[in-house]
Amino acid sequence: MNIAHRLTNFSKINPNKKAVLFPIWQKETQNYFYDSLTFKELEIRSNKFAIGLKKLGLKKGDKTLLFLKPSLDFSAMTFALFKLGVIPVFIDPGMGRKNLLKCIKEASPVALIAEKEVHFARLLFFNNFKSIKFNVTTAKRSWGKMISLAELKKEKIQTFESCDFESDETAAILFTSGGTGAPKGVVYSHGIFENQTTMLQDMYGLSDSDIDMPGFPLFALFTIAMGMTSCIPDMDPSKPGECDPKKIIQNIKDCSPTFVAGSPAIWERVADYCLKKDIILPSIKYVVMFGAPVSVSIHRKFKNLLPNGTTYTPYGATEALPVSHINGDYILKNTASQTEKGIGTCNGLPVFGMQVKIIRISDDIIENLRQAHQLSPMEIGEIIVKGPTVTKEYFDLPLKTKEAKISDGEHFWHRMGDIGYIDLQGNIWFLGRKAHRVETKEHGLLTPISCEAIFNQHPDVKRSALVGLGPLGEQEPVIVIERKDGLYLSGKERSAFEQELLKIAKKYPHTQMIQKIYLSKHFPVDVRHNIKIDRQKLKEEIEAHETH
Repeated sequence: MNIAHRLTNFSKINPNKKAVLFPIWQKETQNYFYDSLTFKELEIRSNKFAIGLKKLGLKKGDKTLLFLKPSLDFSAMTFALFKLGVIPVFIDPGMGRKNLLKCIKEASPVALIAEKEVHFARLLFFNNFKSIKFNVTTAKRSWGKMISLAELKKEKIQTFESCDFESDETAAILFTSGGTGAPKGVVYSHGIFENQTTMLQDMYGLSDSDIDMPGFPLFALFTIAMGMTSCIPDMDPSKPGECDPKKIIQNIKDCSPTFVAGSPAIWERVADYCLKKDIILPSIKYVVMFGAPVSVSIHRKFKNLLPNGTTYTPYGATEALPVSHINGDYILKNTASQTEKGIGTCNGLPVFGMQVKIIRISDDIIENLRQAHQLSPMEIGEIIVKGPTVTKEYFDLPLKTKEAKISDGEHFWHRMGDIGYIDLQGNIWFLGRKAHRVETKEHGLLTPISCEAIFNQHPDVKRSALVGLGPLGEQEPVIVIERKDGLYLSGKERSAFEQELLKIAKKYPHTQMIQKIYLSKHFPVDVRHNIKIDRQKLKEEIEAHETH
């Protein structure tokens, strides 16, 4: 078993089909030129990389830190590492220097394949990179014992026999972004990659006639493995919230993708630009958004932009993906009105092969499923999942693994770290992160999604955040508001705005007790998807404000 076998097989079936397209802006013509690799060329380039890395001294089981920008070489190198049996380590470069360096040190990789800027950082922060013996750079010139990708491409031999693995052998380590704690390395097996590819193909009915545009670079691994052409968008994937929608729309017009995916932060900007400029996107059948709850408004925006498609929101996490999914058409017809009243975000039915349970909320380790108190439909609790795409452990973090996994004797259940419930039809409803819940003495549990939906009804509110002040169980619930106009009101204007919000809150039993409202010019957000609210930072800001 090896996902790289899929590339090899498809390069024989359809060698001349385009596998990857990369946009290069031409100033003279004010248009994009698309550099490309066919499946045969991608297979050959990945083989050359694998041969070169083997000659360099890399062997099966070695951990290799991969820091390449989206490019033709990124796809080729990713497949090369799988072919060689080397374990790629993927770390989000946007997580901040302190966390990034900590993750690198924890992963203890033996090789670094990276942009030249990363190699300069390696010299500056040598202590964090001291496990590395082999260095490969994207720069045209290398120094010391370093080798360049250009040199690897000069390899004369074009064939390479990929390693074969058992399904439970380690394939890669993917670090979480650390949105609700320290980043953790999630151990992916070869079986999980295979199962994810099959599940995604079945969920969306994808075939080799589809064209992909991945806002998240690693997603192309799956689509290329399905025989799809992958068109890389002109954007920085580490900053999806800063993407230029005009560029992405031009890429869409040029490449005619049928399947586009990534953070809601990307696709909301694209939707807003399309609505402003009266643009429709006829080639797209699927807009797949993940990484954060997708607001009903984004589904509404795309409703008239996709004459031949709709939006989709899969539910999952780095540790378990996909768990369930739902499409925008269903949401707008059946669940949107409930979501806006604070009932939660509907994430749809579990995908085939996945099992979902709701257990009583606990911050303690639960070693065995017998120790967990399982809840009935419509009861709010902690979401746990089991299935062929659920990971078994975090890299070198036995305590974190114990905190997140529950054994049922034969398999492991993953604790999603989310609060929600299952309705009578079997749909999963999401109410927020467990770490973000508010527990009060008089009113019990309050969840972010249910409370924020009420305040978001105000026409001037861009988004809101529920925050609990004080110790869990005795917290005071407060709401923080970011206005659409970005203004930080004061005086009578602020007082009037607050009264309008409290008037809305009084209409719903689960927000009646909220008495305090704070304003924020701009919410801090997560580093990976640029859209999840960093509630811990907001809480710290409010507590600092309260003490002054």
